[in-house]
Amino acid sequence: MKKKRNRQPRSKTATLILDYLYLLFGATIVALTFNLLLFPNKIASGGVSGISIITGHLFGIEPGFVQWGLNIPLFIAGVILLGRQFGLKTLVGTLYLPFVVILTKDLEPITHEPFLAALFGGIGVGVGIGFVFKGKASTGGTDLAAQIIHKYTGLTLGVCVLMIDGLIVLASAFAFNIELALYALISLFVTGKTIDMVQVGLGYAKVAFIVTEQQEKLRSAILNDLDRGVTKLAATGGYTEQERPVLLCVVNQTEVSKLKDIVHTNDPNAFVIVTDTNEVLGQGFNYK
Repeated sequence: MKKKRNRQPRSKTATLILDYLYLLFGATIVALTFNLLLFPNKIASGGVSGISIITGHLFGIEPGFVQWGLNIPLFIAGVILLGRQFGLKTLVGTLYLPFVVILTKDLEPITHEPFLAALFGGIGVGVGIGFVFKGKASTGGTDLAAQIIHKYTGLTLGVCVLMIDGLIVLASAFAFNIELALYALISLFVTGKTIDMVQVGLGYAKVAFIVTEQQEKLRSAILNDLDRGVTKLAATGGYTEQERPVLLCVVNQTEVSKLKDIVHTNDPNAFVIVTDTNEVLGQGFNYK
């Protein structure tokens, strides 16, 4: 087994401070991305920010004020209709994000190329929202509206979010043009993928399931030669109906070749399945 390291849990105060740092840092990234990439290029990729981009270009209304004007009522409605589940952090996110948008509105755009703005705007928003989520918080907006619709219509939350964002992107097609709406869809897709990346990290690992007649030899070899743990899973052969435990082992990507060599050396007839896993927490792996 990998050497076990003792980890002291953070105090509640330290955890709360870290959550707020994540929230403020993430919201700042979202606001900067809005002013540097999305707003100047008319990329309205859903959410309250998308609405503020449309109203800002059509009617000249300050986007930060539009975001406040929509976020605050939605937060109040969420508290009334859904209960006090959002907490102070969501209120802070709801107020702080538009504030930074107003504060940084005079910054020069990074690019006026719509595709670059959509691509890197999606990455920027995804990174920012990912950090906000790591702080167990929210910046409010249409996510609250989606939860309200979900509660009173029975539609799934995913469908509600997709419906709201889809209507905003459709509105941008009428307000600007279809090409910019397509760019907005690209940005929306990239945002979702980037949020996942921030949440689970880049440290992909591999999970190996090994069916073998040489369980003890393999178990010993993996423990001693690879220095990884092994778990026996109870299983029954579908054809023989005999008990045949499956060995489960989690390794880093760099250890896959060595694991396969160990399996082949000890049992050339072993049946091995190696699959990806996005995040592994615990002994022998980083705990984030």
